[in-house]
Amino acid sequence: DMTVCILGSPTAFLPILLEGGTRCPGAMVLCLSPTWASRVPSETSPGTWSLLLSRGVSFKQGGHSTLETFVPPRRANYVTGTFVTGGPDGGWVGELARDLDCPTGGSVPLTRRLEDPLVTRWVLAARAGLPVPPTLAFVLGPGGHLPADPVAPGVRLVQLEDPQGQESLVQEEVGAFLGSTAMEPYSQVLVRPAGWRWRGTGVRSTHGKEEGAAVAQAVGARLRGLREEDSVLLEALVPTARLPMPPPRSPAPRLPVALRICTLVCRSWGDRPQLCQVACGVGRAEAPVLHGAALPQGLDSSLQQWGVVAPGQRQALAMRLRGAAEAAMAALLAAEAELTPQQRGGTRAHTDLLGVDFLLACVDDTLELVALSTNSQRCLETCLLAEAMGRAVGEPPGDLPRLLAEALLHQAQCHLVEGKDILLIGAGGVSKSFVWEAARDYGLRIHLVESDPEHFAAGLVQTFLPYDSREHRRDEEHAERVMELVQARGLRPHACLSYWDDCVVLAALVCQRLGLRGSPPAAVRVAKQKSRTHQHLQRCRQGRPPPAAFAVPCCRLQSHGDVERAASAVPFPAVAKLEFGAGGVGVRLVESTGQCHAHAARLWHDLRDDADHPGIGLGWGNAMLLMEYVPGTEHDVDLVVFEGRLLGAWVSDNGPTRLPAFLETAACLPSCLPADRQAQLVRAALQCCLACGLRDGVFNVELKLGPGGPRLLEINPRMGGFYLRDWIREVYGPDLLLAAVLVALGLPPVLPARPAPRAHLAGVMCLGSEHGPALGGGGGLAALQALQSRGLVRLNRLFEETAGAGEYEEPCLSVACSGATRAEACLRLLGLCQALGIDSPRYPVEYFLSHFK
Repeated sequence: DMTVCILGSPTAFLPILLEGGTRCPGAMVLCLSPTWASRVPSETSPGTWSLLLSRGVSFKQGGHSTLETFVPPRRANYVTGTFVTGGPDGGWVGELARDLDCPTGGSVPLTRRLEDPLVTRWVLAARAGLPVPPTLAFVLGPGGHLPADPVAPGVRLVQLEDPQGQESLVQEEVGAFLGSTAMEPYSQVLVRPAGWRWRGTGVRSTHGKEEGAAVAQAVGARLRGLREEDSVLLEALVPTARLPMPPPRSPAPRLPVALRICTLVCRSWGDRPQLCQVACGVGRAEAPVLHGAALPQGLDSSLQQWGVVAPGQRQALAMRLRGAAEAAMAALLAAEAELTPQQRGGTRAHTDLLGVDFLLACVDDTLELVALSTNSQRCLETCLLAEAMGRAVGEPPGDLPRLLAEALLHQAQCHLVEGKDILLIGAGGVSKSFVWEAARDYGLRIHLVESDPEHFAAGLVQTFLPYDSREHRRDEEHAERVMELVQARGLRPHACLSYWDDCVVLAALVCQRLGLRGSPPAAVRVAKQKSRTHQHLQRCRQGRPPPAAFAVPCCRLQSHGDVERAASAVPFPAVAKLEFGAGGVGVRLVESTGQCHAHAARLWHDLRDDADHPGIGLGWGNAMLLMEYVPGTEHDVDLVVFEGRLLGAWVSDNGPTRLPAFLETAACLPSCLPADRQAQLVRAALQCCLACGLRDGVFNVELKLGPGGPRLLEINPRMGGFYLRDWIREVYGPDLLLAAVLVALGLPPVLPARPAPRAHLAGVMCLGSEHGPALGGGGGLAALQALQSRGLVRLNRLFEETAGAGEYEEPCLSVACSGATRAEACLRLLGLCQALGIDSPRYPVEYFLSHFK
């Protein structure tokens, strides 16, 4: 069972529990008492503990909850809760969550760090590069909770061996701080004790900047009660920006007010920070606006209230706020990673939900977001209150509970796959190198069956099983031999799958023999053989519209006699290609029977078996098919399907192919299409897969979209190739590789219910024949790799060297740039291609990209 355990009070987590119960009924469990759980030594991670639940409140669809007794006890796959900071050990929640073997969203030590404004202000200023209020901090001794060299812009640290007898030093430091250039814009300061013990106490005093003696006296008074891990802060009281306001409706004087911006960020797919919600609090200017002191309101209305009238300016501020909040979490996660397990509260403990508070200030006549502090739960409570208030006046439900529930469930699923034995059929080439890195990151134990005994992946997997299966017309026999190899090694895989196009049928046969989840071999055979796919769909006449509506007339070609018969059934122009081909090799536009005869003769002469061009399906033979040419734009649809249910779909666009060989030139993600046209493609792809019998797995479907709707080109019954997995992770977050593993394990992957792109990607393919000199001798590849190391481009190596030659050539490299908009991504990519010589009259990148509108 997947078990996300929430320990302690449900107040802040109730909407997340309810949403999680809808997405994964029974997976969310609330533990309200220490007697409901126990800790046992971990069987997988020495020195850590497993948390077992004997009782708990579980959540189902429709908001139903049930108090259950678990026999046997349920093992938690993910744990978080209310990590109180008042007691010496953080209470029973902190004790149960300490040193667990599963991901733990927080801990008492991490919460204490988040609630210490001095620690987090140092991280925000030094690591995230965010403006913070000018701060003078006094600490006892070396400050063990601070870094060894605690230097940060805007933060001055004074270490005291003993707070007694330091009056002259305090007066000197306070005087220098109040007279510093950093304090010039400000007229007031705050003096307060800081540290996790002082969370929410509100103990502070406000002074005018000119009251130097009073400020020094207030600091000295606080120092007399100073303890280790505490500090005394003297900081500027940063006023909210004062903007031109419309004339007041009444003659009564306006009181000066302050605006506090509360942001909630979660650790989402790929450990990337994601802003979930923003809420604002308004209060009197002479005192800080505290959480819970006022009802929250939205950012947009708050900015309008402050005089930010232009919608574009408000949108730009919202984008800056997103960047600042996510940068704050990224910096805090990086700082946490440097702590010891003891300092974090466990090897698997990390911050997954983070509140960051900002002020909207005015610096040099420009609006500036000033980071104040972080917290573990107060922003969560404020944002959930804002959402509940919205529903009370008829606003549609917000995304916050969904985003947080998806993030927690995803963490639990990542833990579930750790240590699982995966039988992988076929290693593929350099384009699949990411598989081995991902397997290590997810903790998968890969047992690889591969035809090449010298394959570079042999040293990267748990077990390497060399077996020559390249003659795929004998896959039934190969499946028996693979079974014998697996049994001889005593392997008991939890799942079996293949990412390599040549081996999908063999993997399905092995799954069937091992009793593992996967698509039936008959369904994979139908999808693998292109003419058979279309002929099968043409017989599927049920539905509105039926799958037959997406099929294209085609005929199988095994001899020149077949060409004559096909020419009478398929109109010209037509497309001639390999029946079992991959990578677009051997595809050609033919405009007459004679051209078809000539192309077939060349192809049958040049490409006879796998040795002639490895990896393009020649192990199945070199039969061809003639297919009617379909006009329109070309698209890839990547689907995640579990038990016939669509769990996720992503649409990408391809640029114009290079005729007559149909080589891919460019691509973009997200799609340029409006939502309704994308929905057409997704529904057509799903209907075609289901009609062929593909009900479990991750599939890549290539279609064309014309005025009459989608038409199928082919179904790849495996994860999308080339750059697709990398791009989907970058733009949307989820990992197709992990999704395929989860489906193969019998677990429905948790994917975004409403995926929103974080950026736009545009890419272009490079060919050895066109770009070899520019990339090699011209130093272009080295320049691209340097740019990639700085995060400025995305490279996907498809082959170590040029694959094939002439009309059988395949792209060797994909180069992509990202941008906040598609136009920005395309402009960056075009400039890069022009600078490196990728763009040329023979390879007009600007023309390829002009289709993405």
